[in-house]
Amino acid sequence: MAPVLERARAPAVDAPDPLVFFGHLQWIDGRPLGDVLEPYRARILREALYSFDADGWPVYSLVLTGRAKKNWKTTDLALATLYRFLAWPSPAGNDAVVLANDEDQAGDDLALVKKLIAANAILGREVDVHAKRIVRRDGRGTLKILPAGDVLGAHGRTYLVAAFDEIHGYRDWDLLEALAPDPTRRDALIWITSYASMYNHEGAPLHDLLKAGKGGDDARLYLSWFAADYVTDPAFADLPTGEERANPSQGSWGDAGYLEQQRRRLPAHKYRRLHLNLPGAPTGAAFDPDMLHAAVVPGRRELWPEPQHGWAYKAFCDMSGGSADDACLAVAHLEDDVGVLDCLQDQGCAAPFDPRLAVARFAETLNRYRLTRAVSDAYAGETFKRDFEEHGITLERSTRAKHDIYSAFEPHLNAGEVELLDLPKLQQQALGLVWRGRKIDHQNGEHDDHVNAAAGALVEAHHRPSFWVV
Repeated sequence: MAPVLERARAPAVDAPDPLVFFGHLQWIDGRPLGDVLEPYRARILREALYSFDADGWPVYSLVLTGRAKKNWKTTDLALATLYRFLAWPSPAGNDAVVLANDEDQAGDDLALVKKLIAANAILGREVDVHAKRIVRRDGRGTLKILPAGDVLGAHGRTYLVAAFDEIHGYRDWDLLEALAPDPTRRDALIWITSYASMYNHEGAPLHDLLKAGKGGDDARLYLSWFAADYVTDPAFADLPTGEERANPSQGSWGDAGYLEQQRRRLPAHKYRRLHLNLPGAPTGAAFDPDMLHAAVVPGRRELWPEPQHGWAYKAFCDMSGGSADDACLAVAHLEDDVGVLDCLQDQGCAAPFDPRLAVARFAETLNRYRLTRAVSDAYAGETFKRDFEEHGITLERSTRAKHDIYSAFEPHLNAGEVELLDLPKLQQQALGLVWRGRKIDHQNGEHDDHVNAAAGALVEAHHRPSFWVV
């Protein structure tokens, strides 16, 4: 998280301190809001909303806050939005929008804001509350709370604050780009809450934002993150358990056994995502996430061939036409009944690409492992057979369909007979595989080229006769 800057002079706008603003409010049950607002949350709200640069303008234009479930993320989003909507004297107006995942969540978020207004006469005097929007009586702005599917109706508007409640389901940047802040407004703010996503790969918004926040690459991004494996707040970073690190508000729950109850009731991947704020797996996941994580050898990206051992290397290709899917090659060997993934590579550039250049790249890798044969899926076996032959490689069509490869791979995974490379895209694709009817496949809009190649090579290593050896 970027350091909070001490402002050299008064803000460029006459904005009140957010904690002073909140200090005048009551929680929905009548308690002073300060009694509900824990110190760590008050610190986040003040740092994110009331840090100014030397010119008096807000330091942060983007706020990403992540904590496990039941840790007041949505409440803080609502408070930050209300502060900007009602207390911030923006020269360009105070229009605000909150994007929820669906109609139900939008309804819950709107209900929370309405309850806060109802509990505070000081707020009620300033606004008119309608069925799906809240309007300032002075004409300075409107607050809308919408399901993400209604973003097209908000596209093109200029907002003082756009808040996104739970982006763990976002696969791409379309929604965030549709509500990108007006670059001419130096006080425009994006506020994002979430717990960990199953789309933990390059190009998924939460992955990219979290990477930027951890790297400190964006001085205008404020990151607050509480997870079992990473915490931005030093007061919580060294707590002994992942549950304590990911749940900074569990002292407010009044139920000391809640997390243990959830651990017993939920599948492991759901518990990880909801209560440890760690990437999980989708409903209907084909593989056990815990077994997948256990199979990964930390830090291992590739194993170069070792001729002295005489291992029987096996290779599997998942080719593509070059327009969307990656082309992938995997090499594996069997070592003491454990299938070891040695190498997993794609075409080496983004799509679109020339698949025949991928063939040349893969042939070079196969030569490194002294392989003259590889197995491929049906598509590659027919389309690129002659291309591989020109490089001295015999491409043999797999006798197994994709579902059969995954079905053969799973028992070895669950038995601890697999070692996987520490490659994020491989892990994410493996976690994303689901049962679709009676077959294992990727979800709509997702890919499985890397995991298909890896699983294919490992299955070959476990089950094929040893007809090529280093």
